[in-house]
Amino acid sequence: MLRRVASVRPAYRPLAVAIAALAVFAVLFIALGVNGWWTPAANEQAVGEVSRWCERVSGGLLREPLNTLGNLAFVAAGLAMFAVLARDTARGVTRRNPFMGNQTLALLYASAAVFLGPGSMLMHASHTFIGAWLDNLSMVIYIVIPWLYNLAVLGRWSTRTFVYTYVSIVGVYAVGYVAIAPDMGINLDLFEASIPLWIISEFVVRFGSPAARWLSGFVGFAVALAFGIPPWIILGHPEKYWWVVLFWLPALVTRGPSGIRRTYTPWFWAGMVSFLAAYAIWTTGKARSELCNPDSLLQAHAVWHLLCALATWCFFMFLRTQRFKRQGPTTAVTAEKTPTSSP
Repeated sequence: MLRRVASVRPAYRPLAVAIAALAVFAVLFIALGVNGWWTPAANEQAVGEVSRWCERVSGGLLREPLNTLGNLAFVAAGLAMFAVLARDTARGVTRRNPFMGNQTLALLYASAAVFLGPGSMLMHASHTFIGAWLDNLSMVIYIVIPWLYNLAVLGRWSTRTFVYTYVSIVGVYAVGYVAIAPDMGINLDLFEASIPLWIISEFVVRFGSPAARWLSGFVGFAVALAFGIPPWIILGHPEKYWWVVLFWLPALVTRGPSGIRRTYTPWFWAGMVSFLAAYAIWTTGKARSELCNPDSLLQAHAVWHLLCALATWCFFMFLRTQRFKRQGPTTAVTAEKTPTSSP
């Protein structure tokens, strides 16, 4: 029994660290808010006016109370992921899937999901440039993971290669946002570009034939159309949408069929429905929207946060359905080796 308890405790250490980090964040968040935050960003509205995200600006601790608190859904979803991974590890679940147990990719995904909450909370609560930077950074930290992992699968990368590439992308974005501009001076909205990249890379993972690979880039145009950007707008403004050339990045990276199998029903489709519904609601949660009611207790942007948090959970569960068609060396696509138990 004592050995069993001793083996369970380390399994829950990442969850404990996440909770401790959130506690530190909460203390700092309240302390900074009580002291009035910092100077508001130039694009934010004054107290009493309607914010960019519809809710009326408050002079208290939270500039946008409902939009701020809606981000707690990300924290709840992320902590639930940590709990599931801890349970996997405690039960000795086979680690053939890198999103099972306390493995690097699984913990990275859960951490990114949690960080979406504090990042967005700081923006909506403080209306500062630092808040906006952390908000956008948290979104990029999350959204890069699925499509970059798919590239790792297709390119047979090692876990180390994945991590170095991921840190490089996030690092360049974090510095470029502050030093240059949010689009890094090259008309590149990394979050916006990452959504079609995710779907395209998923298409190549699922359909690995040579023909499917080279046709995959056109899937990106379909995704852009779903978000209100038709092909003729993209082709008519190459200086703004030059990044569509990245739509063929998965085809260039792939080294053959993915060698994995994922179950898309129900979790992938549930995640897609949640995110698309969230996006549709997000479009109504702006100050200029006819549906905007700045004094309502139901704010569209807060609902956007709730549904996006649900989507992160659905995609987490979807990635856990992954199975391998063949066994090979330990890489980003095969998961880490199961640690041996101490005698």
